[in-house]
Amino acid sequence: MTLALAMILDALFGEPRWLWDRVPHPAVLMGRAVDAADRRLNTGEDRRIRGIVAVAGLVVVAAAGGWVLSLLWPVEVLAAAILLAQRSLADHVRAVADALRLSVGDGRLAVAQIVGRDTAAMDPPDVARAAIESAAENLSDGVIAPLFWFAVAGLPGMVAYKMVNTADSMIGHRTPRHEAFGWAAARLDDVLNLIPARLTALMISMVVPRRGSAGVILRDAPLHRSPNAGWPEAAMAAGLDIALSGPRSYHGETRDYPFVHAEGVRDIGADDIDRAVLALWRVWALALGLVAVLWVAA
Repeated sequence: MTLALAMILDALFGEPRWLWDRVPHPAVLMGRAVDAADRRLNTGEDRRIRGIVAVAGLVVVAAAGGWVLSLLWPVEVLAAAILLAQRSLADHVRAVADALRLSVGDGRLAVAQIVGRDTAAMDPPDVARAAIESAAENLSDGVIAPLFWFAVAGLPGMVAYKMVNTADSMIGHRTPRHEAFGWAAARLDDVLNLIPARLTALMISMVVPRRGSAGVILRDAPLHRSPNAGWPEAAMAAGLDIALSGPRSYHGETRDYPFVHAEGVRDIGADDIDRAVLALWRVWALALGLVAVLWVAA
């Protein structure tokens, strides 16, 4: 019941700006905690060990906070809804399609809000690919994984997962500063997303069925630079019969990543982004149905 209500609240209201303009969003608070750990502990020798200690401490604090919030059921429902990102993800991805219909420049500006790659030289198919890839990856990270960890360990598990995911996004990069200190955050995030990413791929395949999708997913998911993100991305590419990933630029440096479902259509645009958004909502509906079945069975 808690998860179902949280999913519906998130789908109806998303991220109300009037609220988060007045009080800090939980993700912001988590980011501040990660930043504080980074500034205080990411110094001197044994930075990998310090990173392990930092992540362990952050997880304990997050889980404890989740436990406190779960003591009052209405608060638990609201907290779970806030930590889900279905509505905000769908809205941000749809905004890219709407902007791309106006002009490629507007599309570049919109997609720059949801991806970290260089967008200044993107053509319309590049914009569409970036938006759809973000939709697939964040469906796993922002919706299915939080639901999964709530099902496993309640609100403490959900909050702990979100803390690790936040830490990975902030310090889990192979940069000179975070190569050692962020190792624990990156590896733990990989472990926590191992099952949800593959579950997301399965659910996408169920709601956007296409003959041969399973073979494409098994073949191309391991090509991705991430051990997990390739699964939902390959499933989305196969289901929509489009090519995703491929070459892109980061900080002025072109990286020649392989295409996922390379035989799919490459000249894609706003209509294909709309199809991806529809797939997001179909997966959400499937997840809601599964949550309802589990609740009745329990």
